[in-house]
Amino acid sequence: MIDGLTDKKILIIGSGESGTGAAVLAKKLNYDVFVSDGSIIPDKYKEVLDINKILYEEGGHHIDTLSNVGLVLKSPGVPEGSMVMQTIRRAGLRVISEIEFAALHYKGTMIAITGSNGKTTTSGLLYHLLNAAGLKAGLAGNYGDSFAGYVAGSPDDVVVLEVSSFQLDDIDSFKPHISILLNITPDHLDRYDYKMENYVASKFRINQNQDKDDYFIINGDDEEMLKYRGQHTLNGRVIEIKADDYLDGVRDLSGRNFELTIKGRHNRFNARCAVEACRLMGISEEKIAHGLATFRNLAHRLEPVATVNGVEYINDSKATNVDSVYYALEAMDRPVVWIAGGTDKGNDYSAIDSLVREKVKALVCMGVDNTKLVKAFKGKVAQMVETNSIKDAVMKAGQLAEEGDIVLLSPACASFDLFKNYMDRGDQFKQMVMSL
Repeated sequence: MIDGLTDKKILIIGSGESGTGAAVLAKKLNYDVFVSDGSIIPDKYKEVLDINKILYEEGGHHIDTLSNVGLVLKSPGVPEGSMVMQTIRRAGLRVISEIEFAALHYKGTMIAITGSNGKTTTSGLLYHLLNAAGLKAGLAGNYGDSFAGYVAGSPDDVVVLEVSSFQLDDIDSFKPHISILLNITPDHLDRYDYKMENYVASKFRINQNQDKDDYFIINGDDEEMLKYRGQHTLNGRVIEIKADDYLDGVRDLSGRNFELTIKGRHNRFNARCAVEACRLMGISEEKIAHGLATFRNLAHRLEPVATVNGVEYINDSKATNVDSVYYALEAMDRPVVWIAGGTDKGNDYSAIDSLVREKVKALVCMGVDNTKLVKAFKGKVAQMVETNSIKDAVMKAGQLAEEGDIVLLSPACASFDLFKNYMDRGDQFKQMVMSL
């Protein structure tokens, strides 16, 4: 039990994957648990709460739920500036994140991965490599089950955790044995007072509790990381991965290139980080090579869909920021008809100007409001059209593409103007392409 929490209530704010997982773990540990959600709780989470006899409220937070609360677990989707969090802070209650709570009750080895881009690919790859090598490793956090939900089940001795800045914001003692920070580019700045330094500091929290026996793998070419490192002392044994380590391929210790199944320079970097983590875990080069050769990436990440009339359609719906699009365009080796747009997150498109001029023959804007996208690329691509549906976007892209071209869905934006989430966007794109 957590010190000072005997006979006191744990209040969980937010009922999504993280909140529900935390509630189940807390209930299993015999805490008095209450879940409060400002929105309507999805049926799949209500079912879990009901089965576990966990009390909850939805559609609003009530002050009386704060009585006798010893600890608040904040779901990552709940903004710090929300009214309920302001009330909780004024009450002086202790607040931690779901991954902090889970880590307090997990005895195995944690490998945590964060970054603005590439978290999911790298987490999935590392999970695959560990298991292909014969280790029994789990996968949780921002990927699949919440960490708390994973711990509430039958956790393995090793777990790979994809963690976001939101999840790191409220940690106290969270201490991975191996941490990986892939990159830092502007993202979610609305949650950090539109200050890049606040976002950067949040990412580096993954390292704050590591010590001399732990490892911190970082991108040795990332400007934001280099700037932060010049101003702060990092913990643990720091390992830098630089361009020379992966530009011509990911090599084994004898200098030969491993076989990779994922495209693009950014994925060679992701793979190099995963390989380094495997080496730190004592996995042989032979087993690493086998794992790399058998890995298959998740959907919506530079996912080939089909070739229609000589035009290849690629689904990169997970690219919800400009940096992701940069890597996607960089990986393209043929003329591109680019489908982009959605809910803008404060994007600065200037970072991809040169790549767009070089590789994009036509831009299909897809969103409720395409004003910013149109303004950013007017005069920089030969053809530009506006659409407000996936059907229209795919049809227009097909008309603009010629044999040998690539139609690339890589939106640079969130999906919530037209879709449930990026997965829904990618699935609808694939359905439309297959209908051709």
